Amino acid sequence: MLYRNFGKPIFFKLDPEKAHHLVIGGLDKSSSVPGGSAALRLMYGVPETADLAVDLFGIHFPTPVGLAAGLDKNAEAVSGFSSIGFGFMEVGTVTPKGQPGNDSPRLFRLPSDEALINRMGFNNEGADAMAERLKKLKNRRVPIAVNIGRNKITSNEAAHEDYRQCIRTLYPYGDFFVINISSPNTPGLRSLQHGSELAFLLAQVKEEMEIQRKATGMNKSLLVKIAPDVSDSELEYMVQSLTEAGMDGIIATNTTLNRDGLSHEKANETGGLSGKPLRDRSTEIIRRIYRQTEGKMPIIGSGGIFTSQDAYDKIRAGASLVEIYTALIYEGPEVNRRLHAGLRQLLRRDGFSHISEAVGADHH
Repeated sequence: MLYRNFGKPIFFKLDPEKAHHLVIGGLDKSSSVPGGSAALRLMYGVPETADLAVDLFGIHFPTPVGLAAGLDKNAEAVSGFSSIGFGFMEVGTVTPKGQPGNDSPRLFRLPSDEALINRMGFNNEGADAMAERLKKLKNRRVPIAVNIGRNKITSNEAAHEDYRQCIRTLYPYGDFFVINISSPNTPGLRSLQHGSELAFLLAQVKEEMEIQRKATGMNKSLLVKIAPDVSDSELEYMVQSLTEAGMDGIIATNTTLNRDGLSHEKANETGGLSGKPLRDRSTEIIRRIYRQTEGKMPIIGSGGIFTSQDAYDKIRAGASLVEIYTALIYEGPEVNRRLHAGLRQLLRRDGFSHISEAVGADHH
């Protein structure tokens, strides 16, 4: 209630991007002062429980609910986010070279739709800056996924070099990696999801991961984040390509360009829409991926999760882990405790002793 009654009214009076930077800066500072992280864990932390802890990609996740990419683009507040109940987090999207992103305003709240629209455009400080920050982190509390993209000025023909450079720079510091080819805010990026471009990109990035594995002796998993705005045949092709290329998992999904059913005056702003309007579509994508791969391709479900039932629907559809973003903006850090408690109740209701038993349960 603290956020809803005090924090949210203040933040929602500010420009959305200014509020965003205020939160990132606040979490960074609070976790850097003595006792700061402990105080955050006391207020918002989620104790690990045996029924919801997940082992996947050779990594232990203390809870199945993570933070989606886009909030901590530069890995500035990893300690802070790790202390407010997340079981893992994605940092980025990061590109090889820093870039300013698109012109402001580029982030919009749609409260009546419980949604956000962003056209940030991969604004970030670059892979070297992120590597320096992650290198300094001690005693990581949760796994960190590094979400990688191409620079705006890089052509799709040369995109593989950007992804490879990010991996070369950040391989020692990420617990696993996510290829972002699904943001709608970098011109032409989504075309990398289809045809020969996709197969070539995946082969190149996989090759770089293998080079780094041999050089470091560390085996890291590679996932791909896909868009919800695809036809059934496009999705089927993508999933087949990801499977044939030996990808370790899929994140479903990124933001949408669809605006059906929105009521807010900002609904026609260009950019990717996140939040509740995306919930059902992302769950359907998860269901189709699970069915096509017969449950053999791990899925992280993302899109429109506000309640434990939302998360549970994605898990039953086939997701082994889930992520939130917009719910954190609207509900505050208390949301993680509610999601965790609600998921435990839903598992017990359905007679499951562990979350893994519920993964893909709708198909059985």
